[in-house]
Amino acid sequence: MEYKLGENSLCAVIGYGSWATAIVSLLVRNEKEVWWYVRNEEVLESLLTDGKNPKYLNDLEFDKNLIRPSSDINEVITNADIIIMAAPSAYLKDFLSGMTVSLKDKFIVSAIKGIIPGDYQTVVEYLHDEYDLTYRQIGIISGPSHAEEVSRRKLSYLTVVCTDPDNSKLIGSKISTDYIKLSYSTDIYGVEYAAILKNIYALSVGIALGLGYGDNFLAVLISSCAKEMTRFLMESYPDERDTMNSAYLGDLLVTCYSNYSRNRRLGLLIGRGHTVKSALNEMTMVAEGYFASDCIRHINFKHKVDMPIADMVYEILYKKASARRKMKELINLL
Repeated sequence: MEYKLGENSLCAVIGYGSWATAIVSLLVRNEKEVWWYVRNEEVLESLLTDGKNPKYLNDLEFDKNLIRPSSDINEVITNADIIIMAAPSAYLKDFLSGMTVSLKDKFIVSAIKGIIPGDYQTVVEYLHDEYDLTYRQIGIISGPSHAEEVSRRKLSYLTVVCTDPDNSKLIGSKISTDYIKLSYSTDIYGVEYAAILKNIYALSVGIALGLGYGDNFLAVLISSCAKEMTRFLMESYPDERDTMNSAYLGDLLVTCYSNYSRNRRLGLLIGRGHTVKSALNEMTMVAEGYFASDCIRHINFKHKVDMPIADMVYEILYKKASARRKMKELINLL
């Protein structure tokens, strides 16, 4: 069965965090209405009365005539054709737990750069298996795009990924603005795994910063992360892909260097001597790399790709290994 999207396809967003809010801010510039599943009562009430998300990106003010916030996920999904998943991967199951309507006739877009903890599956793999969807009705939005900058209309680059290029361009038209530059791809596997891996690598950079390493070493570390990411993608799922493009290398760079990066911040706290538990408790938003590290370790048991940087992060996060000692060991391998 083919899944061809039409120009009049309506969009819905699942999630109410910073990235979900930023995506809605793009959609309302092109759509006459956007359905929005918000399960937090404070956020829902504020959106309905003031058009603002009081918890995330609260400088954004929405036209209340363009958004349809609801705490009823079945109402949201029923009224839309394109469902954009933008909740943290660790909580996606919880967000979807109240869903009783079918997704079989919907087109699902993952804007989640994470992995399902415990299931050891990417979001696309999980949606495919759990809801009996075909890969032809699943897409991805990815790229170097911190929500904080998107919300402030800073120039950003997004890649839309679908098996059908026409569907990619239709979805792209719904998030296109003068400050969003779009590219398109059919590499669902590569783009999704790159978005997962870059969070692990940002953790390694944060740890190095916290330990006191300087720019010279960080340049070597990040270039080594790029090589390791490419090696994993090409050995686990060979395909024609250019990992120098923004959805791969660009997303890696911004996550490793930006002060907005929550994964870099988590690593920074650990490098400065916080225990993993105390560092996680200090985080105000989910650092996807924490869950991704365990999942990629498990997934790589099958592929057996040489991944010393990802292995180092795993040992520090889950085996209580000394960050300083593991970083010194890594240096000898780079």
